[in-house]
Amino acid sequence: MEEKIEQDKEMSFLEHLEELRRHLVRSAIVVAVLSVFVFIYASWIFDNIIFAPLRPDFLSYKALCYLSQFVKIPELCFQVKVHPLQALSASEQFFNHIWISIVIAIIIASPFILFELWTFIRPALKDNEANPVKSFISIASFLFFVGVLFGYFILFPMSYNFLINYQISDLGLVETHNTLDDYISLISTMVLVSGLVFELPVVVYLLAKFGLITAEFMRKYRRHAVVIILIVAAVITPSPDVASQLIVALPIYILYEISIFIAKAVNK
Repeated sequence: MEEKIEQDKEMSFLEHLEELRRHLVRSAIVVAVLSVFVFIYASWIFDNIIFAPLRPDFLSYKALCYLSQFVKIPELCFQVKVHPLQALSASEQFFNHIWISIVIAIIIASPFILFELWTFIRPALKDNEANPVKSFISIASFLFFVGVLFGYFILFPMSYNFLINYQISDLGLVETHNTLDDYISLISTMVLVSGLVFELPVVVYLLAKFGLITAEFMRKYRRHAVVIILIVAAVITPSPDVASQLIVALPIYILYEISIFIAKAVNK
């Protein structure tokens, strides 16, 4: 192992870039292959996954209505109206077909991409450092998938229904006709951003590993963090009601508290 590390240290900067390029190429090939499979079965994927939040019987709407009865907050139960999407150009459906195929392929391939990153940095790690990194990859993949599901089942349906029903006038002079481009952009952005936000413990782990953050620092500025989390929840959740914002803010705050324990363990 020591001999392998010594060999790695002797690699030049360009050789490291070449090695990184090989890992990125392998990841790109996997994403491309998965994109082809997703593209082939796109009709089922669009009907049952991508366009599912457009239907009143979507699982999230039923769950939120049940929750609204339990916590006595009627705002959580949406009156979902079907709004057909419009394609304003001949190529709009085709290019969105390709884009969604790539996005889903990246989500599915994320563990493999992290594994390729692991194999790139593995030669530079000692044996006692390698095992924690293996766990780190599994946890990072799990958190990303949980974030994607949260974005798809909670964040996007709440945001979309608020935006599509929003009115700047009570006279009914403005009608919202959503386009396919806007819908695909909104759902893909929110799902990916949610997945990245749920990587907070991973980011804290890395920062603590490099000595850039400590558990004491996070405890000291906990109140500031709560304010920032509420602001972030208000930004990514356009709905003005407090209940919707708390549903988004609560998981992020829980991740922050978990990150404090992670930083404490790393600092030790």
